Amino acid sequence: MSNTDNKAPATWLSQDAFDRLQGELDELIANRTAIATEINARREEGDLRENGGYHAAREEQGKQEGRILYLKELLRTAKVGEAPTADVVSPGMVVTIYFDDDTADTETFLLGSREISSTTELTVYSPESALGKSILGSRPGQTVTYTAPSGADIKVTVVSFEPFAG
Repeated sequence: MSNTDNKAPATWLSQDAFDRLQGELDELIANRTAIATEINARREEGDLRENGGYHAAREEQGKQEGRILYLKELLRTAKVGEAPTADVVSPGMVVTIYFDDDTADTETFLLGSREISSTTELTVYSPESALGKSILGSRPGQTVTYTAPSGADIKVTVVSFEPFAG
């Protein structure tokens, strides 16, 4: 096993999702000046300990800077285009599973970045989630068990998967 096997799975984004996120990043960066101006205007109002507007503007600035850093890293490392075809479950796949041994209790979802959720009607699970990690590398008919955040062990069987078409 090489060291590259330990890397997190790539985040696959459609061109549309990439462009939308790039637009959001550009807008946030452009808005930095407006937030700084707001902070300066509030600062000039006087006592900072009791200045709610100042503290709200600073908090908003912190949230925006965090989002900017997150988007920069996501867009820098994302794979754009069609998700690769594979013979095992991998990020960028639309996966159908059933729970326990009940073939009627199925769920179909996209295994990918939550950032793409606004561009699809599908539920999106991260490859880093408990369910996502458990089914990565699975084949149709394979059953795996994962521990849910509640502590319950949940058994799922992969029914099918296909690349996300967007």
